[in-house]
Amino acid sequence: MCWGSDGNGRLGNGATTTDAQDEPVLVDLPTGRSAVGLAAGGSHSCALLDTGSLMCWGAGGNGQLGNGDFDKDDEDSPVYVNLPYGRTAVAVSAGVQHTCALLDTGSLVCWGRDHRGQLGEGAGTDDQVSPVYVDLPTGRTAFSIVAALEHSCAILDNGSLMCWGEDGNSQLGNGAGTTDQQSPNYVDLPTGLGAVAVDVGYHHTCAILDNESTYCWGSNVAGGLGIDDPIDTDQASPVHVNLSASQTAVAISLGRFHTCAILDN
Repeated sequence: MCWGSDGNGRLGNGATTTDAQDEPVLVDLPTGRSAVGLAAGGSHSCALLDTGSLMCWGAGGNGQLGNGDFDKDDEDSPVYVNLPYGRTAVAVSAGVQHTCALLDTGSLVCWGRDHRGQLGEGAGTDDQVSPVYVDLPTGRTAFSIVAALEHSCAILDNGSLMCWGEDGNSQLGNGAGTTDQQSPNYVDLPTGLGAVAVDVGYHHTCAILDNESTYCWGSNVAGGLGIDDPIDTDQASPVHVNLSASQTAVAISLGRFHTCAILDN
């Protein structure tokens, strides 16, 4: 079920009206199918079905529905994402105008807007109306994916963390400045540590590492990095977040300019 603004058909209930709904309405899933995962983006939404298929609905103006529609029409009912032949999805994440999925093979695919390299395909900045493979390092697979405004990040099978796309505030965390990246770049994590969870905001990124510490990087406007910096300096490499002295984070979630975490108590 979805509720709220229905501009572009983003509630997916198949209605001809786009009036906002202040109570939940059923999404128009195919008969007999159920959802096991969900992602809401800027003006579109996607669901992972019990078959491993993906469906998206809402705004399609940048190809973010992934259904191969070169007209990029909005859809007020779910449409199937054109996944690579024989592949199924195990996770989905929706950015503002792009979408990414983790496949059953550990590969990553993204689709939609690519003007800042947020699809990670390493081959250009054109919108993609069907999924394209993310240019992961040879021999590496992923086990998580997150997409935000104009950048995306993934944790790999060896615990390393990679990000790609817009880097105007150093949100890619590679320690190298503010240059957009069309292929994944390694995040400059502390030596010997890997990531177990990651989330992305509009211009900042945070991760929980395998020693239970929490690090953030990128834009620190309004103090979103949690590092007690009175002048809110952007950070090009991960910096340690000072949580309660006796607690660690077990989950983390980022908004546009702020960050929240669940602690171990």
